Amino acid sequence: MSVDPTYYFSYVPRNILPEAAAGLFALFAIVQCLQTFQAQGPWYLLLLSLTALSEAIGYGLRTLCIYRTTKATFVAMTLFLLLPPNALALVNYKTLGRAVSPKTHVLLGHRPRKPPMYLRPKFITWFFFLSDVFSFLLQAAGVAMSTNEERRELAKNTVLAGLGVQLFFLACFLALCIKVFRDPAYVIGRGPRDKSGRTAKHRLFGVVIGTTCLLYVRSVYRVFEFVGGYGSWAYGTEWLFYVCDTLMILLCFVLYTCSFIGYHFGSSGHRN
Repeated sequence: MSVDPTYYFSYVPRNILPEAAAGLFALFAIVQCLQTFQAQGPWYLLLLSLTALSEAIGYGLRTLCIYRTTKATFVAMTLFLLLPPNALALVNYKTLGRAVSPKTHVLLGHRPRKPPMYLRPKFITWFFFLSDVFSFLLQAAGVAMSTNEERRELAKNTVLAGLGVQLFFLACFLALCIKVFRDPAYVIGRGPRDKSGRTAKHRLFGVVIGTTCLLYVRSVYRVFEFVGGYGSWAYGTEWLFYVCDTLMILLCFVLYTCSFIGYHFGSSGHRN
């Protein structure tokens, strides 16, 4: 059953903006897919294309909500826009795992050293991935409950718990990235535009650390949005959503595209 958009959004969403966002994310989905195959990069980088596609679908559903808002459309839109930050974080986890992997160092002609447990590729990927899954499930449960007016307070607290988990583990991951970046023992394969291994390392970690910071800003915004609850200034200000959520994710894709990760781990990245 269709309802007034203000019932879920607390405002009437503007036209044109969601269509523009959907088009940009669809373009990034195509570009990322082409870059992955061109560089013969690792399979997990296809997540970037799928993530951009998820954003495009989410903003397509937001456009639909302008004309006909239903519970199913609102929940589906929110979930499609909720998943991408977790997926982008997973790409970063996998990338750091690759950067510290002894196999990568052997391919680059370096003698690998045995890393501590917290710097082992499988530990990095699975530890942070499971935290991401837990965070996403909490947020998804909160969003599902938020459509029921009587359960909005519980929904708010559930989403905040999920965001709290996400922020904590993003901070831990960021600290780990900085540690690896500053350690000269970890080397990175050069991409087509890198003059040296040092340049390659700066480029790769610039992307990983930069996108993690952008995701952190987005999550902090979400905390302020839900702390105030339905009808608050942060929740009901549409331009703030586009600046602190849409723009942050778009900038992530700009970084991923301009300094493509796959060049450091694909067929062109096994040299130093």
